[in-house]
Amino acid sequence: MRSVNIAELKNRLSAYLALVKAGEEIIVRDRKAAVARLLPLPAGLSPAEQALVAAGQLRLPTEPWDVDQLLRIPVGKVSRAQARAAAADVRGESR
Repeated sequence: MRSVNIAELKNRLSAYLALVKAGEEIIVRDRKAAVARLLPLPAGLSPAEQALVAAGQLRLPTEPWDVDQLLRIPVGKVSRAQARAAAADVRGESR
């Protein structure tokens, strides 16, 4: 892991981004205080996902998901009649 002052990062941004693309983590300092961390995006993201991350519309998880815990989230129950009525309302069909 490298660290770099803001002025040095500004002057050699392309070189530092090449290091990040190669998988290295870089800590950005303002004087001697760390203020940011540059990390490579995880492998396996599609170009569409990368674009969403770059636009700030998608945040990557900070820790792995616990699928078992996710599947234990309670879900609501809807009767068949309620589902049909809701679908009819959406389509503009009234009975």
